[in-house]
Amino acid sequence: MQEIFGIAAFRSRQQVIRFEAALRRAGVHGQVISTPRDVSVGCGLSVRFDLSDTDEVLSVYRQARPSNLIGFYRVERTGSGRPLIAPLL
Repeated sequence: MQEIFGIAAFRSRQQVIRFEAALRRAGVHGQVISTPRDVSVGCGLSVRFDLSDTDEVLSVYRQARPSNLIGFYRVERTGSGRPLIAPLL
């Protein structure tokens, strides 16, 4: 099964929680998840979102301006192997 989604990775758990809450207030679905190993420079948590919501996610980011962002990434999981990860921007 193939699964493709976006993540916003941060260096601070507090910023992950704040960004997920900002998305929720804006009506954009986000979910706090463990950061994939290939992006594990940060705190270990990221906000997952649907790629179809990327424009809204970026808009919320620009408005909320949370600090400690590592970046936005596209994650593609196929089967049980390691996911393919690429910067979104």
